[in-house]
Amino acid sequence: MTSSLAEEPAARLPRLSPGSVAVAPSILSADFGVLAGEIAKVAPVTDWLHVDVMDGHFVPNVTIGPPVVASIRPHTELWLDCHLMMTDPGKYLEAFRAAGADSCSVHVEVGDTGELCAQMRTLGLGVGLVLNPETPFDAVEPFLHLVDLVLVMTVHPGFGGQAFMASCLDKVAMAEAFRRGHDLSFTVQVDGGIDETTAARAVAAGARCLVAGSAVFHATDPAAAVSAIKEVAESELRAGGTGTSESLGGRRLA
Repeated sequence: MTSSLAEEPAARLPRLSPGSVAVAPSILSADFGVLAGEIAKVAPVTDWLHVDVMDGHFVPNVTIGPPVVASIRPHTELWLDCHLMMTDPGKYLEAFRAAGADSCSVHVEVGDTGELCAQMRTLGLGVGLVLNPETPFDAVEPFLHLVDLVLVMTVHPGFGGQAFMASCLDKVAMAEAFRRGHDLSFTVQVDGGIDETTAARAVAAGARCLVAGSAVFHATDPAAAVSAIKEVAESELRAGGTGTSESLGGRRLA
């Protein structure tokens, strides 16, 4: 496939080239009975796969863990971005890395944020930090120099298929403004209710990675759905979105 992702020689992590937006299909909405086949449908049009991990405690739902990551790793070279909706993610980071995760994102609400970021960095994982809709931006601000990815939830975490919360876009804009103002290179990611309609709004606010679940895997043609969201997003960026972020991208490292 022809990728919009370019790698800076001095950077360990792959980078998103200026003017491009990554769409990360979320396997939470895929058919787990044929998961490898579902992933294969979107592989030609994306470099990044989003893996939602829920522990039944931090959020009222239980999904998957390291064994599923390990089972899909041999079937794809896509970047496996694991979103850990867990009360105690530190206990499992090493297991996710051993299973084949490329990056993990932890919630600022669980605490020990600096220690978790350091643990991920030591393990060689991409470092992500997540904030829920009710969490103010200043909760993550002290840690932004430590991360590769800031994930702003635009739904309440726990279940797929929820409606997009436009009020969260203020925090997307704050994150992108902070990145620019402090000359940092993290990606601003959004997750929740992303489709062809909401993608442009997220990009206009500053997002450069869009997690999409239902809009992709519930579509008749998941690859076409990814391409359509990406086209809308990049059209918005060309029309005057808030920047040309060079940020964490989606090719799996050798």
